[in-house]
Amino acid sequence: MARSTARAQERTPGRKRPAVDAVPGAAGRETLALDPLIHDRTRLGVLSALAVTPVMTFVELRTLLNITDGNLSVHGRKLEEVGFITCEKTFVGRVPRTEYQLTAAGRRGLESYLRHMEALIKATQR
Repeated sequence: MARSTARAQERTPGRKRPAVDAVPGAAGRETLALDPLIHDRTRLGVLSALAVTPVMTFVELRTLLNITDGNLSVHGRKLEEVGFITCEKTFVGRVPRTEYQLTAAGRRGLESYLRHMEALIKATQR
């Protein structure tokens, strides 16, 4: 019974995971676990695309990542909530237009994630 309760608590929205999970690193040092917010395929794709293209529309991102409207909307909202991207909604004539941009915090988060991935790759190439 306690086991199922613990699992339910892990899945409960809004429940905070530990901020830092240490994993053994090279030369006995500990490194931080991958950021689960960025490690998701869709969110990593959004951040990566915006890192090389300063402004992208909803349609451009959806097409590039080959995902559904709802999927991009949910993941975009998560990235916006933590301040990694901005979302600006306007109209061109009567047609809605949503544009996304990477923030400075988003760039730092992506760069940190990529440095961690590089360290993992180097550690496994011994």
